[in-house]
Amino acid sequence: MEGNQILLQEPTVVAIVVEEQKMVEWGQAARDMTGRVPDSIEVVRPLQNGVIAEYEITENLLGFVVKKLSGPMVIFRPRIMITVPYGITSVETRAVHEAGLGAGSRDVYLIQQPLAAALGVDLPIGTPSGNMLISLGGGTNQAAVLAMNGIVSAETSRTGGLRMDDAIVNYTRKKIRCHHRAINCRAT
Repeated sequence: MEGNQILLQEPTVVAIVVEEQKMVEWGQAARDMTGRVPDSIEVVRPLQNGVIAEYEITENLLGFVVKKLSGPMVIFRPRIMITVPYGITSVETRAVHEAGLGAGSRDVYLIQQPLAAALGVDLPIGTPSGNMLISLGGGTNQAAVLAMNGIVSAETSRTGGLRMDDAIVNYTRKKIRCHHRAINCRAT
C-alpha cells in the first residue's frame, strides 16, 4: 500500500513446469489456469494454512512481487514487511524471513497478521480498551484481542476459507453424482 492505495493484490498461486520446476505464471493469471493446463504444468499454492509449504516457489513468487513493485531496474534493494499468522513456530518464522531476503529485499520485517489487519482498518489499538478482530483468510482464521499496540490474546485455526471452498465443491460434486446416478445417496 502507498497511502490508501493498494499497489498490488494477487492470490498466492503459481503455475510451474513440473519437470523443470520453473515458474511460468503467478497470481491471478495462475489461478485462472487452474483445471485448464496439461499434465506438464501444475498450479500450486506455495503457502498452505498461512505458512510456507514450498520454500523455493515462495521465494520466487516473492521475487516476482518485489520486481513488479520496484520496477525492472532495482538500484536499492527494498525493505519489505510480511504478515505471518499469530502463533507460528520459530522455524516457520525463520523460513518466511529467509524467503523474503532470498527474494531480493534488503531488510525483512515480520508483523503478526491480526496486528497488521487492525492497523489496516484503523482500529484504535493504542488505547487500554480492548478491540476484537476476526480475520477470515484463505489458509487460516484468526481471532485476536488487541490493546496498547499489541496482541493481548489470540487464537489461530489453520482451517481457512480455501478448505471450506473445497468442502463445498466436494459436497456439491457428490450430490450431483448421486443425482445423475438416480440412486439414494446421503451426504455425510
